[in-house]
Amino acid sequence: MNVYTVGTFDLLHVGHLALLEYCKTLGDVVIVGVASDSVVNSYKPNVPVVPLDQRSEMLAALSCVDQVVPYHELEYVSACKNLDVDIFIIGEDWGSKPHNVAVENYLKDKGKKIIQVHYNARTSSTQIKQNVIAQFHKDQYVEQAIL
Repeated sequence: MNVYTVGTFDLLHVGHLALLEYCKTLGDVVIVGVASDSVVNSYKPNVPVVPLDQRSEMLAALSCVDQVVPYHELEYVSACKNLDVDIFIIGEDWGSKPHNVAVENYLKDKGKKIIQVHYNARTSSTQIKQNVIAQFHKDQYVEQAIL
């Protein structure tokens, strides 16, 4: 069974690990689609902090990941066809955009599964970024007060 999930995977954290380890329990091969900077920028205001090649390399180093496939267009049907996906794991913010509906229809027509998962409440890449910015500003204020 080929299990496929997609995402940005910027600032790899325990929520990502929990998702990928869960994927491994569902099938023999875990394939991770990693969004390019241009894809991320098409639906988020900022591009990832970590470059695509480094995000891919870190994911490939995980024992629960068998294959990493970057994607450069916000379209999932072709990857699901090419990778012979049996189970597609999606996040709770999936939504009903045309590219999402297209892959849902394709997988349903082929008798494949889509499983929606909840995000790990412990952390997120956005939360990590906000914490770093807050620490940076805190250090600036302390430094100014000392001067």
